[in-house]
Amino acid sequence: MKQRNPLSQIFVGLGALLTTLVVGTLGYMILEGWDIIDAFYMAVITISTTGFKEVHDLSHAGRLFTLALIFAGIGSIAYTSGRGLQLIMEAHYFRSRRMTRKISDLESHYIVCGFGRMGRFVCAELAEQHVPFAVIEKNPAQVEDLRGTGYLFVAGDATDDDILIEAGIRRAKGMAAVLATDAENVFATLSAKVLNPALFIVARAVEEETESKLKKAGASRVVKPYEAGGTRMAELLMRPGVVEFIDIVSRDRSVDLSIEEVTVEEKSALSGKNLAGSPIRQELNVIVVSVNRREGKIVFNPRSDLVIEPGDRLFALGERSSLLALHALAKSRA
Repeated sequence: MKQRNPLSQIFVGLGALLTTLVVGTLGYMILEGWDIIDAFYMAVITISTTGFKEVHDLSHAGRLFTLALIFAGIGSIAYTSGRGLQLIMEAHYFRSRRMTRKISDLESHYIVCGFGRMGRFVCAELAEQHVPFAVIEKNPAQVEDLRGTGYLFVAGDATDDDILIEAGIRRAKGMAAVLATDAENVFATLSAKVLNPALFIVARAVEEETESKLKKAGASRVVKPYEAGGTRMAELLMRPGVVEFIDIVSRDRSVDLSIEEVTVEEKSALSGKNLAGSPIRQELNVIVVSVNRREGKIVFNPRSDLVIEPGDRLFALGERSSLLALHALAKSRA
């Protein structure tokens, strides 16, 4: 026998409740001779067991009918409430399973630890760029906010190894540690680095002395909000035009211009060619601002005869579609 799903069971329960109400109203009208308003009112207070006084004195038959109506009403309400609770629990269970499955499918993604003010900005930027990521947050209020964003997330403590593993830390490409306190960011960074030594970690530090601790814990970069904010304000005062240009390139989505870091792989069609002989400038119309060599040497404004080598990181400026093509070219000969 096929079992009904909880939603259909809720409709059955509501139907039974409505039937009980109709039968109760008609019963009082027939047995006691009441008008429809008094009969309906009596049926409602009886089924709901509110305990109000009867509208009129009841006959023996009316009292027996009232007892039967109470049991029928309680049964209908209990059945409907139970099915409703079951539906809520199943919806939560299946939503959690679906979330877990989606996170388990992520590869080379980013993890954002903390969904506070800075974490929200990080997530918004990643979502804007259509970059795969997952969030870790333990604050119940923030978790509720996450449910409405559509972001993938794990509810838990980012300093816990099991939570990091659930978020796919071993398959992740990078992590942003923007938790509520510096201590939490240090612990989360240390735990993540142990689980994935190759992970690129950007961590926030509020206190000056925390920077060295974060770097010792394995942070690749440390961001100090007050220092960064002060530097930006000074730059805006002294060089507003330069800052405006950088903002356009890095943030303005209405302008089809961006700057990207492109890593040249061994099998790339660019490997072994000089800049003049490559399609970077002639075909893609991309400007290479800087080339960072594998050994650490940085070549600014490289000459056209500079030979591109495997492992080079090209910092290129151009249209987004051209930069995507450059990324593809840097990975394969095809």
